[in-house]
Amino acid sequence: MRRSVRRNVSLSAILAAVVSVGAAAPSSSAHPAAPPPKSPVAAGYGGAVSSVDADATAAGIEVLRKGGNAVDAAVATAAALGVTEPYSAGLGGGGYFVYYDARTRTVQTIDGRETAPRSADSSLFLENGEPLAFEDAVTSGLGVGTPGTPATWDAALDAWGSTSLRQVLKPAERLARDGFVVDETFRSQTADNEARFRDFPATRKLFLPGGKPPAVGSVFKNPDLARTYEEVGRNGVDELYRGKLADDVVRTVRNPPVDPASDRVVRPGDLTAKDLRSYRALRRAPTKVNYRGLDVYGMAPSSSGGTTVGEALNILESTDLSRVSQEKYLHRYIEASRIAFADRGRWVGDPAFEDVPTKGLLSQRFADARECLIKDDAVLASPLAPGDPRHPGDCRSTGKAAPTTYEGENTTHLTTADKWGNVVAYTLTIEQTGGSGITVPGRGYLLNNELTDFSFAPADPAVHDPNLPGPGKRPRSSISPTIVLRHGQPVLALGSPGGATIITTVLQSLIGTVDRGLPLVDAIAAPRASQRNAAATELEPALWNSPLRSRLESLGHVFKLNPEIGAATGVQRLPDGRWLAAAEKERRGGGSAMVVRPSGRP
Repeated sequence: MRRSVRRNVSLSAILAAVVSVGAAAPSSSAHPAAPPPKSPVAAGYGGAVSSVDADATAAGIEVLRKGGNAVDAAVATAAALGVTEPYSAGLGGGGYFVYYDARTRTVQTIDGRETAPRSADSSLFLENGEPLAFEDAVTSGLGVGTPGTPATWDAALDAWGSTSLRQVLKPAERLARDGFVVDETFRSQTADNEARFRDFPATRKLFLPGGKPPAVGSVFKNPDLARTYEEVGRNGVDELYRGKLADDVVRTVRNPPVDPASDRVVRPGDLTAKDLRSYRALRRAPTKVNYRGLDVYGMAPSSSGGTTVGEALNILESTDLSRVSQEKYLHRYIEASRIAFADRGRWVGDPAFEDVPTKGLLSQRFADARECLIKDDAVLASPLAPGDPRHPGDCRSTGKAAPTTYEGENTTHLTTADKWGNVVAYTLTIEQTGGSGITVPGRGYLLNNELTDFSFAPADPAVHDPNLPGPGKRPRSSISPTIVLRHGQPVLALGSPGGATIITTVLQSLIGTVDRGLPLVDAIAAPRASQRNAAATELEPALWNSPLRSRLESLGHVFKLNPEIGAATGVQRLPDGRWLAAAEKERRGGGSAMVVRPSGRP
């Protein structure tokens, strides 16, 4: 039987009440208040939560303190992120949920990826035979997929939760109603989207209170979302797939409510009530590889995260990364990433439409056949042609190389653990920062533009592309929630936002912890490099300005600067039985790690 969660007032709710009593909502208070404190690391007992946002992490901790488990806490945290991180996640999006069950010592997953309308085909993003400009698809009904997030919450709670949906939504409902303190990330993301937000009256009214982005330190409220959460909690997620809320979504996608005074051309989508009614969040077997004696579980296709991280780990297995120089470590990591992305691009798509050789991609035999391409004194050229996991041959690529297609970079990730030893790694998204830019009028949340993760057209007509649109098809994702076990017991769990850089962020954080011996919080904070079968490897500033860069360039590496890659969070089981929660120290303004009962130093 599911237990109830008693209501508890959060710090931000208190701040909101103090700052904005009597203010109209949504509002941006004229009296700034300090945001809740953040810490990137915490250790203790009773369970742990880590996310990018302090209010969201606190929502998960509240549920744990009231007797909920890791699944309940994950849904509560995700719902709160829909309030405070509405440009990255929410009811209008989708995601992937990976769960470790302490009782059975098994890992299970839910594919909550958005789906294309049943009317979609490979020409979805073509006009007059040519691909649409990306910006024209991003802000449109055409890019909106059937949301999967509500169905994911329902499926997870039904299978593994201990608390009702209504109860786990209460902290987020309260947060939306009472408000949260605006930080620099929220303000800057709003400002970056201001031009397109202005073109949709419902979006402008909600996210540009007073006609401009809310000020840092002000209190932001979303009473429409509070009412939506209350309605969904009372009536269930069917409201979003069959009820009035579903009708609102269909109407918004098919006739985007653009300001008549705007000159923006906003293409309608073809989402129907039948698309919503037929949506299912799918239970899938996880991917699994063994690395340094650890079992690493991830998300299977339609995500490419589990297969690509897994293949790269298998490639790196033959090199003792704990003993090599930093230069060789980065070189090997970059080359393994390059190879794994070449294979991902050729083979991974929605398995309902594509014959994805998942077992072959994750086989050590295939990895060994690809690893021998790597030379310590030279760099592989990109785009690299893929191998064939069905017929692996030593040091051989198969077919023609094709460049990696673009994938949006904004998402959010959370990790939770409970006192019983259950663990969740959950990444959710609305794709572009701000999604489609289209708010469902009166409902308080943005719709995704996830269908733009499809290839608009093959990168090379001579190379099969498994990621073209199709009816009811799920676009390929790079989302990589990962759980690591040793002898059936959890060691750590982590994930990140960042589009295709998610894969390299998770991979680098894993080998930083496992091979280089970094504490999890330091592995997350370490400067990142991201190679995705492209001519240039992206570097964060700390590596860009490092002497390592010139030494790697002397081998033939080409680099370009990326100011920030990913924003990971994780949890770790310490040898003494405590949970450690870890988040970013600086990226996205720093993350928020909390435990139920802090104890000792991490």
